Amino acid sequence: MKTDNRLLEEMLSAENLNKAYLQVVRNKGAEGVDGMKYTELKDYLREHGEEIKEQIRNKKYQPQPVKRVEIPKEDGSKRNLGVPTVLDRFIQQAIVQVLTPIYEPLFSENSYGFRPNRCCEMVILKALEFMNDGYQWVVDIDLEKFFDNVNHDKLITLVMRNVKSGEIVSLIRKFLVSGIMIDNEYKESVIGTPQGENLSPLLSNIVLNELDHFTRYADDCIILVGSSKAADRVMENVSKFIEKKLGLKVNMTKSKVSKPNEIKYLGFGFFKDRNDGLWKAKPHEKSVQKLKLKLKQLTKRNWSVDMDYRLMKIKQLIVGWVNYFRIGYFRSKAKEIDGNIRFRLRMCIWKQWKKPLTKYKALKKLGMAEWKCKTWANTRKSYARCARTFLQVAIPNELLKKRGLVSLLDQYQLKHI
Repeated sequence: MKTDNRLLEEMLSAENLNKAYLQVVRNKGAEGVDGMKYTELKDYLREHGEEIKEQIRNKKYQPQPVKRVEIPKEDGSKRNLGVPTVLDRFIQQAIVQVLTPIYEPLFSENSYGFRPNRCCEMVILKALEFMNDGYQWVVDIDLEKFFDNVNHDKLITLVMRNVKSGEIVSLIRKFLVSGIMIDNEYKESVIGTPQGENLSPLLSNIVLNELDHFTRYADDCIILVGSSKAADRVMENVSKFIEKKLGLKVNMTKSKVSKPNEIKYLGFGFFKDRNDGLWKAKPHEKSVQKLKLKLKQLTKRNWSVDMDYRLMKIKQLIVGWVNYFRIGYFRSKAKEIDGNIRFRLRMCIWKQWKKPLTKYKALKKLGMAEWKCKTWANTRKSYARCARTFLQVAIPNELLKKRGLVSLLDQYQLKHI
Protein backbone atom coordinates (compact mmCIF):
# COMPACT_ATOMS: atom_id res chain seq x y z
CA MET A 1 0.00 0.00 0.00
CA LYS A 2 1.28 3.45 -0.90
CA THR A 3 2.42 5.75 1.90
CA ASP A 4 0.69 9.03 2.70
CA ASN A 5 3.18 11.16 0.78
CA ARG A 6 3.51 8.89 -2.26
CA LEU A 7 -0.24 8.79 -2.93
CA LEU A 8 -0.63 12.54 -2.46
CA GLU A 9 2.30 13.34 -4.75
CA GLU A 10 0.94 10.92 -7.34
CA MET A 11 -2.35 12.78 -7.23
CA LEU A 12 -0.57 16.14 -7.62
CA SER A 13 1.83 14.95 -10.32
CA ALA A 14 1.88 16.82 -13.62
CA GLU A 15 0.89 13.64 -15.50
CA ASN A 16 -2.15 12.95 -13.29
CA LEU A 17 -3.31 16.58 -13.23
CA ASN A 18 -2.98 16.89 -16.99
CA LYS A 19 -5.04 13.72 -17.44
CA ALA A 20 -7.68 15.10 -15.05
CA TYR A 21 -7.78 18.41 -16.92
CA LEU A 22 -8.30 16.67 -20.28
CA GLN A 23 -11.11 14.54 -18.83
CA VAL A 24 -12.93 17.55 -17.38
CA VAL A 25 -12.66 19.40 -20.69
CA ARG A 26 -13.94 16.33 -22.58
CA ASN A 27 -16.92 16.12 -20.25
CA LYS A 28 -17.68 19.83 -20.71
CA GLY A 29 -20.58 20.46 -18.33
CA ALA A 30 -22.22 23.56 -16.91
CA GLU A 31 -20.48 26.11 -14.72
CA GLY A 32 -20.84 25.91 -10.94
CA VAL A 33 -21.55 28.62 -8.36
CA ASP A 34 -18.51 30.69 -9.36
CA GLY A 35 -19.59 30.94 -13.01
CA MET A 36 -16.26 29.65 -14.37
CA LYS A 37 -16.64 27.80 -17.69
CA TYR A 38 -14.60 24.69 -18.48
CA THR A 39 -12.96 26.65 -21.31
CA GLU A 40 -11.51 29.05 -18.70
CA LEU A 41 -9.93 26.33 -16.56
CA LYS A 42 -6.62 26.17 -18.44
CA ASP A 43 -5.78 29.84 -17.93
CA TYR A 44 -6.88 29.68 -14.29
CA LEU A 45 -4.63 26.69 -13.57
CA ARG A 46 -1.70 28.30 -15.35
CA GLU A 47 -1.98 31.26 -12.96
CA HIS A 48 -3.02 29.49 -9.72
CA GLY A 49 -1.95 25.85 -10.17
CA GLU A 50 1.02 25.85 -7.79
CA GLU A 51 -0.94 27.76 -5.16
CA ILE A 52 -3.76 25.17 -5.30
CA LYS A 53 -1.30 22.28 -4.93
CA GLU A 54 0.21 23.88 -1.82
CA GLN A 55 -3.26 24.40 -0.33
CA ILE A 56 -4.01 20.69 -0.84
CA ARG A 57 -0.68 19.63 0.69
CA ASN A 58 -1.36 21.80 3.74
CA LYS A 59 -5.04 20.72 4.05
CA LYS A 60 -6.14 24.30 3.39
CA TYR A 61 -7.97 23.87 0.09
CA GLN A 62 -11.67 24.68 0.52
CA PRO A 63 -14.12 23.38 -2.11
CA GLN A 64 -17.04 25.59 -3.06
CA PRO A 65 -20.69 24.58 -2.59
CA VAL A 66 -22.31 22.62 -5.41
CA LYS A 67 -25.13 24.17 -7.40
CA ARG A 68 -28.39 22.23 -6.99
CA VAL A 69 -30.21 21.31 -10.20
CA GLU A 70 -33.47 19.37 -10.20
CA ILE A 71 -34.15 16.92 -13.05
CA PRO A 72 -37.75 15.69 -13.54
CA LYS A 73 -38.23 11.90 -13.31
CA GLU A 74 -40.78 9.76 -15.13
CA ASP A 75 -42.92 9.29 -12.01
CA GLY A 76 -43.31 13.05 -11.54
CA SER A 77 -40.73 13.35 -8.76
CA LYS A 78 -37.39 15.11 -9.16
CA ARG A 79 -33.81 13.89 -9.06
CA ASN A 80 -31.35 16.20 -7.31
CA LEU A 81 -28.11 16.76 -9.21
CA GLY A 82 -25.13 18.70 -7.93
CA VAL A 83 -22.99 20.83 -10.25
CA PRO A 84 -19.56 21.49 -8.68
CA THR A 85 -17.33 24.29 -9.91
CA VAL A 86 -15.09 23.31 -12.79
CA LEU A 87 -12.03 23.63 -10.50
CA ASP A 88 -13.56 21.24 -7.95
CA ARG A 89 -14.43 18.81 -10.76
CA PHE A 90 -10.77 18.93 -11.82
CA ILE A 91 -9.49 18.16 -8.31
CA GLN A 92 -12.08 15.42 -7.78
CA GLN A 93 -11.09 13.82 -11.07
CA ALA A 94 -7.43 13.86 -9.98
CA ILE A 95 -8.44 12.03 -6.77
CA VAL A 96 -10.54 9.46 -8.65
CA GLN A 97 -7.63 8.63 -10.97
CA VAL A 98 -5.28 7.67 -8.12
CA LEU A 99 -7.90 5.87 -6.02
CA THR A 100 -9.41 3.77 -8.82
CA PRO A 101 -6.35 1.46 -9.13
CA ILE A 102 -6.52 0.90 -5.36
CA TYR A 103 -10.21 -0.02 -5.31
CA GLU A 104 -10.67 -1.89 -8.58
CA PRO A 105 -9.07 -5.13 -7.27
CA LEU A 106 -11.26 -4.86 -4.15
CA PHE A 107 -14.60 -4.37 -5.89
CA SER A 108 -16.88 -7.32 -6.52
CA GLU A 109 -17.16 -8.99 -9.91
CA ASN A 110 -20.91 -8.44 -9.59
CA SER A 111 -20.55 -4.64 -9.53
CA TYR A 112 -20.74 -3.01 -12.96
CA GLY A 113 -21.63 0.67 -12.58
CA PHE A 114 -19.08 3.47 -13.05
CA ARG A 115 -16.13 1.12 -13.42
CA PRO A 116 -13.45 0.92 -16.14
CA ASN A 117 -14.30 -1.41 -19.03
CA ARG A 118 -17.74 -2.23 -17.61
CA CYS A 119 -21.18 -1.21 -18.82
CA CYS A 120 -24.95 -1.83 -18.55
CA GLU A 121 -24.79 -4.47 -21.28
CA MET A 122 -22.53 -6.64 -19.12
CA VAL A 123 -24.84 -6.53 -16.11
CA ILE A 124 -27.87 -7.49 -18.21
CA LEU A 125 -25.95 -10.43 -19.70
CA LYS A 126 -24.91 -11.56 -16.20
CA ALA A 127 -28.53 -11.32 -15.01
CA LEU A 128 -29.66 -13.44 -17.98
CA GLU A 129 -26.97 -15.98 -17.14
CA PHE A 130 -28.33 -16.33 -13.60
CA MET A 131 -31.93 -16.53 -14.82
CA ASN A 132 -31.10 -19.29 -17.28
CA ASP A 133 -29.21 -21.18 -14.57
CA GLY A 134 -32.48 -21.55 -12.70
CA TYR A 135 -32.47 -18.44 -10.47
CA GLN A 136 -35.85 -17.18 -11.58
CA TRP A 137 -37.04 -15.24 -8.55
CA VAL A 138 -35.94 -11.62 -8.39
CA VAL A 139 -35.41 -9.56 -5.26
CA ASP A 140 -35.62 -6.04 -6.67
CA ILE A 141 -34.27 -3.60 -4.05
CA ASP A 142 -34.86 0.13 -4.43
CA LEU A 143 -32.48 2.33 -2.44
CA GLU A 144 -34.35 5.50 -1.57
CA LYS A 145 -32.46 8.55 -2.84
CA PHE A 146 -29.15 6.76 -2.38
CA PHE A 147 -26.86 9.69 -3.22
CA ASP A 148 -28.81 11.95 -0.83
CA ASN A 149 -28.61 9.54 2.12
CA VAL A 150 -24.99 8.37 2.30
CA ASN A 151 -23.70 8.68 5.86
CA HIS A 152 -20.47 10.71 5.80
CA ASP A 153 -18.86 9.09 8.86
CA LYS A 154 -19.54 5.55 7.62
CA LEU A 155 -18.21 6.48 4.17
CA ILE A 156 -15.00 8.08 5.49
CA THR A 157 -14.41 5.06 7.75
CA LEU A 158 -14.63 2.80 4.70
CA VAL A 159 -12.30 5.06 2.70
CA MET A 160 -9.70 5.09 5.49
CA ARG A 161 -9.42 1.29 5.39
CA ASN A 162 -7.53 1.53 2.10
CA VAL A 163 -6.48 5.16 1.67
CA LYS A 164 -3.67 6.09 4.04
CA SER A 165 -3.16 9.65 2.85
CA GLY A 166 -4.55 12.02 5.47
CA GLU A 167 -4.52 14.89 2.99
CA ILE A 168 -6.64 13.03 0.44
CA VAL A 169 -9.09 11.71 3.05
CA SER A 170 -9.41 15.24 4.47
CA LEU A 171 -10.06 16.59 0.98
CA ILE A 172 -12.77 13.97 0.33
CA ARG A 173 -14.52 14.92 3.58
CA LYS A 174 -14.36 18.60 2.62
CA PHE A 175 -16.06 17.83 -0.67
CA LEU A 176 -18.77 15.89 1.19
CA VAL A 177 -19.54 18.81 3.54
CA SER A 178 -18.94 21.69 1.10
CA GLY A 179 -22.64 22.52 1.07
CA ILE A 180 -25.30 23.15 -1.57
CA MET A 181 -26.50 26.36 -3.21
CA ILE A 182 -30.27 26.29 -3.88
CA ASP A 183 -31.58 29.45 -5.57
CA ASN A 184 -28.65 31.47 -4.18
CA GLU A 185 -29.27 30.18 -0.63
CA TYR A 186 -26.60 28.10 1.11
CA LYS A 187 -27.58 24.80 2.72
CA GLU A 188 -25.29 22.52 4.74
CA SER A 189 -24.68 19.01 3.41
CA VAL A 190 -24.72 16.86 6.55
CA ILE A 191 -25.42 13.62 4.67
CA GLY A 192 -25.20 12.48 1.05
CA THR A 193 -22.83 12.88 -1.84
CA PRO A 194 -24.26 15.01 -4.67
CA GLN A 195 -25.15 13.00 -7.77
CA GLY A 196 -23.21 14.65 -10.57
CA GLU A 197 -19.85 15.06 -8.84
CA ASN A 198 -16.81 13.28 -10.28
CA LEU A 199 -16.15 11.58 -6.92
CA SER A 200 -19.71 10.34 -6.32
CA PRO A 201 -19.61 7.20 -8.53
CA LEU A 202 -16.42 5.90 -6.88
CA LEU A 203 -17.69 6.72 -3.38
CA SER A 204 -21.01 4.98 -4.09
CA ASN A 205 -19.16 1.83 -5.15
CA ILE A 206 -17.04 1.96 -1.98
CA VAL A 207 -20.20 2.06 0.18
CA LEU A 208 -22.15 -0.57 -1.76
CA ASN A 209 -19.20 -2.92 -2.17
CA GLU A 210 -20.15 -4.08 1.33
CA LEU A 211 -23.30 -5.50 -0.24
CA ASP A 212 -22.02 -6.99 -3.50
CA HIS A 213 -22.88 -10.66 -3.65
CA PHE A 214 -25.34 -10.13 -6.51
CA THR A 215 -25.86 -8.12 -9.69
CA ARG A 216 -25.56 -4.36 -9.22
CA TYR A 217 -25.19 -1.30 -11.45
CA ALA A 218 -24.56 1.79 -9.28
CA ASP A 219 -27.55 1.89 -6.87
CA ASP A 220 -29.73 -0.34 -9.09
CA CYS A 221 -29.47 -3.82 -7.64
CA ILE A 222 -31.27 -7.14 -8.07
CA ILE A 223 -30.71 -10.47 -6.34
CA LEU A 224 -31.65 -13.65 -8.22
CA VAL A 225 -32.56 -16.73 -6.19
CA GLY A 226 -34.10 -20.13 -6.81
CA SER A 227 -37.40 -19.98 -4.93
CA SER A 228 -40.10 -17.66 -3.66
CA LYS A 229 -39.32 -18.57 -0.05
CA ALA A 230 -35.62 -17.79 -0.50
CA ALA A 231 -36.52 -14.48 -2.15
CA ASP A 232 -38.66 -13.38 0.81
CA ARG A 233 -35.89 -14.32 3.25
CA VAL A 234 -33.24 -12.45 1.23
CA MET A 235 -35.45 -9.36 0.93
CA GLU A 236 -35.86 -9.20 4.71
CA ASN A 237 -32.20 -9.86 5.58
CA VAL A 238 -30.64 -7.62 2.94
CA SER A 239 -33.02 -4.74 3.72
CA LYS A 240 -32.00 -4.93 7.40
CA PHE A 241 -28.31 -5.00 6.44
CA ILE A 242 -28.64 -1.97 4.17
CA GLU A 243 -30.45 0.11 6.78
CA LYS A 244 -28.56 -0.96 9.92
CA LYS A 245 -25.02 -1.53 8.66
CA LEU A 246 -24.83 0.94 5.76
CA GLY A 247 -27.17 3.59 7.15
CA LEU A 248 -29.14 3.77 3.90
CA LYS A 249 -32.90 3.63 3.30
CA VAL A 250 -34.76 0.93 1.40
CA ASN A 251 -37.92 2.11 -0.36
CA MET A 252 -40.22 -0.78 0.56
CA THR A 253 -43.05 0.52 -1.65
CA LYS A 254 -40.86 0.09 -4.73
CA SER A 255 -38.82 -2.92 -3.60
CA LYS A 256 -40.46 -6.23 -4.45
CA VAL A 257 -40.10 -9.96 -5.07
CA SER A 258 -41.15 -10.98 -8.57
CA LYS A 259 -40.42 -13.04 -11.66
CA PRO A 260 -38.03 -11.72 -14.36
CA ASN A 261 -40.83 -10.80 -16.78
CA GLU A 262 -42.36 -8.48 -14.15
CA ILE A 263 -39.36 -6.19 -13.58
CA LYS A 264 -37.75 -3.23 -15.29
CA TYR A 265 -33.98 -3.16 -14.82
CA LEU A 266 -31.74 -0.47 -16.33
CA GLY A 267 -34.41 0.15 -18.97
CA PHE A 268 -34.69 -3.52 -19.94
CA GLY A 269 -37.52 -6.01 -19.58
CA PHE A 270 -37.19 -9.81 -19.76
CA PHE A 271 -39.17 -12.53 -21.51
CA LYS A 272 -39.00 -16.28 -21.95
CA ASP A 273 -38.44 -17.34 -25.56
CA ARG A 274 -41.08 -19.89 -26.62
CA ASN A 275 -38.67 -21.58 -29.03
CA ASP A 276 -35.75 -22.41 -26.77
CA GLY A 277 -37.23 -21.71 -23.32
CA LEU A 278 -34.44 -19.25 -22.43
CA TRP A 279 -34.82 -15.89 -20.72
CA LYS A 280 -33.92 -13.00 -23.02
CA ALA A 281 -33.81 -9.22 -22.77
CA LYS A 282 -35.79 -6.56 -24.57
CA PRO A 283 -36.31 -2.83 -24.13
CA HIS A 284 -38.95 -2.40 -21.43
CA GLU A 285 -42.27 -0.99 -22.62
CA LYS A 286 -41.59 2.21 -20.65
CA SER A 287 -38.29 2.62 -22.51
CA VAL A 288 -40.08 2.13 -25.84
CA GLN A 289 -42.72 4.70 -24.90
CA LYS A 290 -40.01 7.15 -23.89
CA LEU A 291 -38.33 6.70 -27.29
CA LYS A 292 -41.65 7.21 -29.09
CA LEU A 293 -42.26 10.44 -27.18
CA LYS A 294 -38.83 11.80 -28.12
CA LEU A 295 -39.36 10.87 -31.77
CA LYS A 296 -42.77 12.54 -31.67
CA GLN A 297 -41.08 15.76 -30.54
CA LEU A 298 -38.53 15.49 -33.37
CA THR A 299 -41.23 14.93 -36.01
CA LYS A 300 -43.67 17.65 -34.99
CA ARG A 301 -45.05 19.55 -38.00
CA ASN A 302 -44.88 22.89 -36.18
CA TRP A 303 -41.16 22.53 -35.41
CA SER A 304 -39.69 25.02 -37.87
CA VAL A 305 -36.26 23.55 -38.54
CA ASP A 306 -34.33 22.52 -41.62
CA MET A 307 -35.01 18.92 -42.72
CA ASP A 308 -31.29 18.08 -42.57
CA TYR A 309 -31.18 19.15 -38.92
CA ARG A 310 -34.34 17.20 -38.13
CA LEU A 311 -32.94 14.04 -39.73
CA MET A 312 -29.62 14.49 -37.92
CA LYS A 313 -31.37 14.66 -34.52
CA ILE A 314 -33.45 11.57 -35.37
CA LYS A 315 -30.29 9.72 -36.37
CA GLN A 316 -28.51 10.65 -33.12
CA LEU A 317 -31.47 9.44 -31.06
CA ILE A 318 -31.94 6.16 -32.93
CA VAL A 319 -28.25 5.22 -33.11
CA GLY A 320 -27.75 5.97 -29.40
CA TRP A 321 -30.89 4.07 -28.39
CA VAL A 322 -30.04 0.99 -30.45
CA ASN A 323 -26.43 0.99 -29.18
CA TYR A 324 -27.74 0.88 -25.62
CA PHE A 325 -30.40 -1.79 -26.22
CA ARG A 326 -28.46 -3.77 -28.83
CA ILE A 327 -28.46 -7.02 -26.83
CA GLY A 328 -32.25 -6.85 -26.58
CA TYR A 329 -34.89 -8.15 -29.00
CA PHE A 330 -37.17 -5.54 -30.55
CA ARG A 331 -37.52 -6.31 -34.27
CA SER A 332 -41.32 -5.94 -34.38
CA LYS A 333 -41.19 -2.72 -32.34
CA ALA A 334 -38.51 -1.37 -34.67
CA LYS A 335 -40.70 -1.98 -37.74
CA GLU A 336 -43.69 -0.33 -36.07
CA ILE A 337 -41.72 2.74 -34.96
CA ASP A 338 -39.99 3.12 -38.36
CA GLY A 339 -43.38 3.18 -40.07
CA ASN A 340 -44.62 5.89 -37.73
CA ILE A 341 -41.49 8.01 -38.23
CA ARG A 342 -41.90 7.88 -42.02
CA PHE A 343 -45.60 8.73 -41.72
CA ARG A 344 -44.89 11.78 -39.57
CA LEU A 345 -42.01 12.93 -41.76
CA ARG A 346 -44.23 12.83 -44.85
CA MET A 347 -46.65 15.12 -43.02
CA CYS A 348 -43.76 17.46 -42.16
CA ILE A 349 -42.64 17.58 -45.79
CA TRP A 350 -46.18 18.18 -47.05
CA LYS A 351 -46.58 21.09 -44.64
CA GLN A 352 -43.22 22.57 -45.66
CA TRP A 353 -44.34 22.68 -49.29
CA LYS A 354 -47.36 24.76 -48.17
CA LYS A 355 -48.84 26.27 -51.35
CA PRO A 356 -50.40 24.21 -54.17
CA LEU A 357 -47.87 25.55 -56.70
CA THR A 358 -44.93 24.52 -54.50
CA LYS A 359 -46.49 21.10 -54.02
CA TYR A 360 -47.07 20.74 -57.76
CA LYS A 361 -43.46 21.59 -58.59
CA ALA A 362 -42.10 19.29 -55.89
CA LEU A 363 -44.25 16.37 -57.05
CA LYS A 364 -43.23 17.04 -60.64
CA LYS A 365 -39.58 16.98 -59.62
CA LEU A 366 -40.18 13.61 -57.95
CA GLY A 367 -41.30 12.21 -61.30
CA MET A 368 -45.04 12.03 -60.73
CA ALA A 369 -47.39 12.10 -63.74
CA GLU A 370 -48.93 15.46 -64.68
CA TRP A 371 -52.47 14.55 -63.62
CA LYS A 372 -51.21 13.26 -60.27
CA CYS A 373 -49.26 16.44 -59.63
CA LYS A 374 -52.30 18.63 -60.29
CA THR A 375 -54.75 16.45 -58.35
CA TRP A 376 -52.55 15.87 -55.34
CA ALA A 377 -51.26 19.47 -55.15
CA ASN A 378 -54.82 20.78 -54.89
CA THR A 379 -56.25 18.16 -52.55
CA ARG A 380 -58.05 19.24 -49.39
CA LYS A 381 -57.37 16.02 -47.54
CA SER A 382 -55.76 16.21 -44.10
CA TYR A 383 -52.01 15.91 -43.60
CA ALA A 384 -52.50 12.44 -42.12
CA ARG A 385 -54.67 11.25 -45.04
CA CYS A 386 -52.14 12.52 -47.58
CA ALA A 387 -49.23 10.90 -45.72
CA ARG A 388 -51.03 7.54 -45.57
CA THR A 389 -52.02 7.51 -49.24
CA PHE A 390 -50.37 9.18 -52.22
CA LEU A 391 -47.33 10.56 -50.36
CA GLN A 392 -46.19 6.98 -49.81
CA VAL A 393 -45.96 6.78 -53.61
CA ALA A 394 -44.43 10.21 -54.14
CA ILE A 395 -41.99 9.92 -51.23
CA PRO A 396 -41.18 6.19 -50.92
CA ASN A 397 -39.16 4.68 -48.08
CA GLU A 398 -36.05 4.44 -50.27
CA LEU A 399 -36.14 8.18 -50.96
CA LEU A 400 -36.38 9.04 -47.26
CA LYS A 401 -33.46 6.71 -46.57
CA LYS A 402 -31.43 8.36 -49.35
CA ARG A 403 -32.33 11.76 -47.88
CA GLY A 404 -30.71 10.70 -44.59
CA LEU A 405 -33.38 8.96 -42.51
CA VAL A 406 -31.88 6.24 -40.33
CA SER A 407 -34.00 3.12 -39.84
CA LEU A 408 -34.39 1.60 -36.39
CA LEU A 409 -34.80 -1.82 -38.02
CA ASP A 410 -31.62 -1.43 -40.09
CA GLN A 411 -29.66 -0.48 -36.97
CA TYR A 412 -31.18 -3.42 -35.08
CA GLN A 413 -30.22 -5.87 -37.83
CA LEU A 414 -26.66 -4.51 -37.92
CA LYS A 415 -26.31 -5.34 -34.22
CA HIS A 416 -27.84 -8.81 -34.62
CA ILE A 417 -25.83 -10.08 -37.60
